[in-house]
Amino acid sequence: MVTGASREVSTPARGPVPLLKPVFSLALVPQNNKITALGRRTWNVLLHIAQNQGLERDTFRAALTDIVKGLDYNSGDMKIIKTHLRSMITTLVEWQSPTAGEWQTWDVCGMLSHARLTKERGQVWVEWSYAVNMRNELLDPEIFAKLSLEVISQLGSHPAVALYEICSRYLGVGQTARKTWTWWRPVLLGRPDDERLQRLEYRIFKRDTLRPALAEINALADIEIEMLEFKAGRFVSDLQFTVRKKPQRVLALQQRSAAEPVDVAVLASAERLGIDHTRIERLIDEFGDAAVTTAIEAVEKRAASAFPEPLRDPLRYLKSVLPGHMAAQEEASEKAVAAKEPEVVRMAPSDRLAQWEKKWLAERIELLAVELAGLSSERQAELVQGLQEDLVRRNAHPAVIQRLVGKGWAHPMVRHEMVSFYATGAYGPNWNKPTDKELLTIAAAPNA
Repeated sequence: MVTGASREVSTPARGPVPLLKPVFSLALVPQNNKITALGRRTWNVLLHIAQNQGLERDTFRAALTDIVKGLDYNSGDMKIIKTHLRSMITTLVEWQSPTAGEWQTWDVCGMLSHARLTKERGQVWVEWSYAVNMRNELLDPEIFAKLSLEVISQLGSHPAVALYEICSRYLGVGQTARKTWTWWRPVLLGRPDDERLQRLEYRIFKRDTLRPALAEINALADIEIEMLEFKAGRFVSDLQFTVRKKPQRVLALQQRSAAEPVDVAVLASAERLGIDHTRIERLIDEFGDAAVTTAIEAVEKRAASAFPEPLRDPLRYLKSVLPGHMAAQEEASEKAVAAKEPEVVRMAPSDRLAQWEKKWLAERIELLAVELAGLSSERQAELVQGLQEDLVRRNAHPAVIQRLVGKGWAHPMVRHEMVSFYATGAYGPNWNKPTDKELLTIAAAPNA
């Protein structure tokens, strides 16, 4: 095996490659500590980097600047990342899929097995590894959710991040599994399901956790979700969520890399004000990233002025101004969505034609995949070799090549590449262009 210490590996983003998050890591239930939104996002970035570095490594290594940003690496800010890494090692989690029967084993272990920080030639490096019982499934999952780290980076609370990840798993199905509301409680809150949490009433859980998470996802994410409540008698017993892709991304997002480091600058700013960063993470879970960021800026301005008197308790002042900043952020988000909402118009003929072409191509790809699967194993091996050479020539992402070599062409990450490669050779470059007759057939079909 190649160990992480054998060579330096920096892993800057190389295009919007999604995180393939195993289904059993979507509904994490911590047993002894709380998981924060920043902690979960950082773990996602570490997993994304590890998947790109590959299964052949025992440990993984990356520059700290590829994982988090907003720290002064020559100051006390380093205790923030140390706290997060320590928490990932000491937090025991039960790994479970949100779909019954999808994950057949029971596993409990830390989110990371070990972590190490080293400083080499002025740059801080992070090394980490995963527990042996989970390593292969984490790095090369058979069943996974494709997640956009770009979207996750914009979600400020743990309930919103966790619910987004779970709902994304069911995008092709249209609805999540139906679960008791008490099942959702520790999963979304990222807290142990202890006696204190079990006293939480549904109405409070709905008001303080479910509704804000739904609003945050529907405002910022690339999916739309709706909550369904099921009652046993007079009381809500079960919850389920419908999920669909937004017809057009009405997102107030900055364009950024899918694997951009997690921003912890607000935590560093709070530490410089004398506010412990763990208190800030709890406030982020309650009020959201954006509100806490602007409120911290307001505290910094107030602390810089002695008028009308010096600021003696920055945390107390922060808590007093947060509700106003949260309301301002919600108003700005609503205005941004309203400004970008597309007008409802009749579908133009060109749009209808594009829709028919898309439907024809989807059917064509499935027929070609069946045709490919029917070829002899020798012929398929030749095609895999040819595609591998083509991917190398095109400088494709290493993760795509690894999946092709390790899992075969039918792996979801490379299936479309193989279909295109095979069809171009067998039917020519216009294999994906329908004839007029083929389009008429699609147009005449029901629900066209």
